[in-house]
Parts: sequence; structure tokens; C-alpha cells
Amino acid sequence: MKHEELTHKIIGCAMRVHGTLGNGFQEVIYQRALAIEFEKQGLRFQREMEMNIYYDDINIGTRRVDFFVEDCVMVELKALINLEEVHLAQAMNYCQAYNLPIGLLINFGSKSLEFKRVYNLNHPENKEYKTNNTRILKSFNPTNPNSDK
Repeated sequence: MKHEELTHKIIGCAMRVHGTLGNGFQEVIYQRALAIEFEKQGLRFQREMEMNIYYDDINIGTRRVDFFVEDCVMVELKALINLEEVHLAQAMNYCQAYNLPIGLLINFGSKSLEFKRVYNLNHPENKEYKTNNTRILKSFNPTNPNSDK
């Protein structure tokens, strides 16, 4: 996939943060630490970027994404014991609302770092993942960002 190298780099940054801080802090602490790691890795990003949400081409409000990296990947952070379906749905909805091909949901709250890659199936780059008009959530092994099993 086109953004695989970038998402690996982002996940690597998150692993360094989690490895240093562990779990148990509020989300904002991980957000600040991750911003430092992104800077160290030379990643361009915007933090707490406010983006417009449209319905039927009408602006209906705004939402803030935790990170917008290299102008193409949305990163949503959580600091929860367990991720739930609603958190995945939120990340997927952000990708669609912002018309981004891919996003990451990263959870610092569990003992091991958790992450999920989410794809906007309506984005032209992701037509290969669209089958029978169903939404596919593709997730990867949180212990090894280089594995897609």
C-alpha cells in the first residue's frame, strides 16, 4: 500500500513513546510525547488539527484530529484499557469525513501498545479493498509493525 512506510514510521514512534512511558497516563501526555518523537524522526505533522465536516456539501461542524501527518495520514490517539468498536468507527469516520486514504488508531492505555490501520474505502487509492460494498477494517499485529498478519 502507498502509505505503508509512513504508517510504519508513525507506529515506531508510538512504540518508543509507549516503551518509555508505559500505560496509565492521560491521552494528552502521550500526544505531547508523540509530537516529540515525530519531530525527532523528521515527520511533518499538525497536532489537534481542526477539520470541517460536511453533509450533502454543507458544513455541519468541525472535529479535531489528534495528528495529521505528512498531509495524508490521520492519527487518532486513545489511552484506554480496551479499545471498542465505537473507537474504530470514529477513526474510520474521520478518514471518510476528511477524505483521507488511511488513518491510524493508536491506544496507549493497555499494557502493550495497540494500533489499527483504518482505510477509507471511498478514497480512490483504496478501491482494491472494496468488495461487495462492505467496509473492511484491516488491522495488523501490534507487537510487530512490519508484520501484516
